[in-house]
Amino acid sequence: MNKLNHVAFIMDGNGRWGKKKTKGRNYGHLQGVKTVQKIVQGAIKLNIPIITFYVFSTENWKRPKKEINFLFNLISLYFKRELQNVIKNNIKIKILGKISSLPVATRNNLKIAINKTKKNNKLIVNLAINYGSKSEIVNTIVKLKKRGLEISEKTISNNLYTEKLPNPDILVRTGGQKRLSNFMLWQLAY
Repeated sequence: MNKLNHVAFIMDGNGRWGKKKTKGRNYGHLQGVKTVQKIVQGAIKLNIPIITFYVFSTENWKRPKKEINFLFNLISLYFKRELQNVIKNNIKIKILGKISSLPVATRNNLKIAINKTKKNNKLIVNLAINYGSKSEIVNTIVKLKKRGLEISEKTISNNLYTEKLPNPDILVRTGGQKRLSNFMLWQLAY
């Protein structure tokens, strides 16, 4: 088997799992963070250099406001509590998506994490937050047109959020569904 260089995860089903356990959707999301931590530790152990988590899609804004607020608070709290461990483990945090629409506290905590981990090189953890693949592709084409660059498969690939990263070798979707849900459509084509 070839070495895995990039594994992508669609974090799906946490809320449904929490409801099934009669503890609520937010409990499921909280447990999902623990699963992410286990996956990160596994990636380090297995020397997988890049992992990507689909954390919050552009479509997730349709969820109840209370749940959205909980998710963003959870992200902020995680980085407040765990940033030193992330740094100590030589993990680089990157964001795929538009963070300008996120709550100020979440956006600031993410920017701090990105800045403080930018030189780390043991593992790249991409967090797809406020991410939608269709939007990513359209924005890339608009960017190429503004720069007067040729629109080709190569120029599109070189200007996506994942521009300097290899495409995922494998996609794992938790929750039992079998669909891409507007996640890395270009990068997962094969």
